[in-house]
Amino acid sequence: MNKRHRKTLDAIFETPVRSDIEWKDIETLFKALGAEISEGRGSRVRVALKGVRAVFHRLHPEKETDKGAVKSVRRLLKETGVK
Repeated sequence: MNKRHRKTLDAIFETPVRSDIEWKDIETLFKALGAEISEGRGSRVRVALKGVRAVFHRLHPEKETDKGAVKSVRRLLKETGVK
């Protein structure tokens, strides 16, 4: 994991929950952690990381995720032991 991935990870776990993290940065972090990412219907994104699966909605036309999505990403990372 490089410096940019660490910065994204720190932003995800920051309190209060941020709503200015770009989704592409989160996807890049998932890939760096070894996650399998596949496209679902519409703008859904399926993520499988260390045996845990989750489905996220890629926001559009915005680039940034909302607080609810960041909380869901945080929950997935906690379940897989990523801190």
